[in-house]
Amino acid sequence: MEAASAAPGPVRTSGSTATVNGPAATADSTVTGDAAGAGSAVATAPAAGSAASDGGRRPARRLTRRDLLVFGAFLLGAIWVTSSIWMDPQGRVASLYKSDPAQVQFFLAHSVRVVLHGEFPFYTDFLNYPDGVNLMANTSILALGIPMVPVTLLFGPAVSFVVLVTLGLAGTASAWYYMLSRHIVSTPAAAIVGGWLCGFSPAMLSHASWHPNIISQFLLPFIVWRVLVLTRSRRPIRDGLILAALVVYQMFINEEILLFTAMACGIFLLAVLAQRPGAWSAAWRPLGIGVATCAVVAGALLAYPLYIQFAGPMAYHGLSDAVRDYGNDLMGFFNPGSPTIGGSRRSNVELAPNYSEENAFFGWGLLLVAVGAVLWMRRDLIVRALAFTGVFYAVLSLGEVVSYWGRDLFPGPWELLVRLPLLNAVVPTRFGMITSVVIAIVVALAVDRAARLRQPDRSTVRAVTAFALVVALLPIAPMPLRMVSRPDVPDFITSGAWQEYVAADQALVPIPVPSMGHTDGMRWAASTNLGFRIPGGYFLAPRNANSGDPGRFGGRRSGFGAMLDEVAATGRSVTYDDRERRRGLDELRHWNAAILVLPVDQGNAEPLRLAVEQFAGPAQRVQDVWIWDVRALTSRQG
Repeated sequence: MEAASAAPGPVRTSGSTATVNGPAATADSTVTGDAAGAGSAVATAPAAGSAASDGGRRPARRLTRRDLLVFGAFLLGAIWVTSSIWMDPQGRVASLYKSDPAQVQFFLAHSVRVVLHGEFPFYTDFLNYPDGVNLMANTSILALGIPMVPVTLLFGPAVSFVVLVTLGLAGTASAWYYMLSRHIVSTPAAAIVGGWLCGFSPAMLSHASWHPNIISQFLLPFIVWRVLVLTRSRRPIRDGLILAALVVYQMFINEEILLFTAMACGIFLLAVLAQRPGAWSAAWRPLGIGVATCAVVAGALLAYPLYIQFAGPMAYHGLSDAVRDYGNDLMGFFNPGSPTIGGSRRSNVELAPNYSEENAFFGWGLLLVAVGAVLWMRRDLIVRALAFTGVFYAVLSLGEVVSYWGRDLFPGPWELLVRLPLLNAVVPTRFGMITSVVIAIVVALAVDRAARLRQPDRSTVRAVTAFALVVALLPIAPMPLRMVSRPDVPDFITSGAWQEYVAADQALVPIPVPSMGHTDGMRWAASTNLGFRIPGGYFLAPRNANSGDPGRFGGRRSGFGAMLDEVAATGRSVTYDDRERRRGLDELRHWNAAILVLPVDQGNAEPLRLAVEQFAGPAQRVQDVWIWDVRALTSRQG
């Protein structure tokens, strides 16, 4: 999105004095002190530190050949990162934490049902049958899944997953490059460096194996710019409507990142106003009108989905204790991320909650460059505001307890905020992703300033800048994501043979029963575009299936599933007593199970088969699975 006629022209800055060209101020006026003259300090905030190479003319809005080349380079970089998945999308998965990709593939298949069958988009009972899952409370990525429906139909959800990861990385880098090159910096190299750091930061790489919704941040730069445009907009209602459209769409990609972005915009503007309070007199009216317009329109469009999320079936309040205290270790800021050239899983093992949440890990080089850039440009009001925003988010990302090399030191500021509404549903370590973006913008501003210096310092500063970039970026350069093989979806499922047994109101029960640690059954269902329902699964739900309770991973606990989990983990044969068998049969009746399905090549398949036979009788071999037709058993009463 462009700033349209309301946007001021590029800004020349020198220390604390800025010369503004454009409609927001009289031509060639000087803004100093308390931002005299139409409050342009807030208005021109994003462009601080830049100078137009064309003598003050508005940057070109059309895509140029250079832009297309940069976009192509970012796409090649994303393909390099995901190359190990592209080799076999169906048979490769991240080497750790295989549950998240299976969940995303299930949600992609749900989008197919929404489009082709008119399925209710915000809740489903095809997972965790019969209780179901509140999809609004589970980042069901409708804004990504629905556009991907043709790909999912043609090639399957596993291919859609890797397409989304690839486009998420490349699209985020490209979007930030576009916004930086049009509104913040005047040199292409600065915009490229900033876009690359936003799209391929260690935090983005750490999520790429598991969370395409988190790395799909291509709308964020336009949301940020629209908020800043509102501070001096001549058409705040129109600009508020544009912001509302962006907010609504981002809402269905990832709510958590949207909340972080909204908070960051507010913190940044407050940091600017704290330094130049006079800017508020001109900014408050258009900003207030625009934000109010956005709130009314977005609120009206999102009212029903949010009602489902917070008060609908299977709604929960607050995150599971398992993730609520996730925080960054202090040392994690100085180590390179695991998916980078300089990264090491072994040295990072105690510095992050897990490998999918390495949300800092900038490395010594990038941190020193960022700090050096802030000191170099310290007279720039906007750089100071950015620095404050980045530090603020870095502190929040430490979590409830500040730690160093895995040792708890003292309570963190997050302890004071974790129980507040909305904040009680976020993962604090992910605040570090906003710090990544701030660092990227600061580095871009520094590269831009170095490129624009005049003789006699120009050559020396350029050489120092180039050397600093190599030192900063080389250790965190991305490597292909680590993948391992995973079991194929059984032929019994892909051939449609299951349809002979399972009616629309019945469940197919994969063995082991789907749970956080056993998500292959979710991939089976996704491969059929949710042709059948399954019990259990991996998702967030209220404890004991009581809507409004605190959240936990998975539905109500399954005794039958827990018994089989133990067999799957240990491979030991067990004998169940009558009470345990009755309990297992009761759960099968609760699920209205039609058949139980155990792949022949499942780990510990033989002890699992013997265990299930104690509940459901002898197994039948069909193609590449063992099945138990339990329709007669589950139709019995008592």
